Amino acid sequence: MIEIKLGDISQLAFQVDAIVNAANADLIPGGGVDGALNRAAGPELKEAMAKIGGTTVGSAVLTPAFDLPATYVIHAVGPRYIDGAHQEKVLLTAAYEAVFRLAHEYKLHSLALPVLSSGIYGYPKAAAAQILYEVATRPENQQFKTTVIVFEPEWLLIFEKLK
Repeated sequence: MIEIKLGDISQLAFQVDAIVNAANADLIPGGGVDGALNRAAGPELKEAMAKIGGTTVGSAVLTPAFDLPATYVIHAVGPRYIDGAHQEKVLLTAAYEAVFRLAHEYKLHSLALPVLSSGIYGYPKAAAAQILYEVATRPENQQFKTTVIVFEPEWLLIFEKLK
């Protein structure tokens, strides 16, 4: 089940098993979703990320959520969009697959996630939403209550067209 909500992923008014962070490969807190989640979670999240030390583009790793309304944070690393000819779709799909693989592994029931790579990484919004929607609605991922948290109203229209 997938639901799209307008809001700030770092200020959820509900509890989930995991919040997905749009992380960078170095796992060093940056701006956007990553910065907001780190500020809301407290300094322990940055420390937990530093202990992992980094991960590759197209992968995801898990830490405790600390002061966030979740048990875990799944740090997923999407690609920077160049021109669509540099494996961007493959890497973004892999990042979402890694998120759901961890959700299966840790027997999670609910996820809150942003649209990866669609902010400062420049992935075209409709294409990024399509990839997220395709992975989240696969039969093996239907068991999760997946809430996509978007910051701008235009996202609601983009996802409405995917249904």
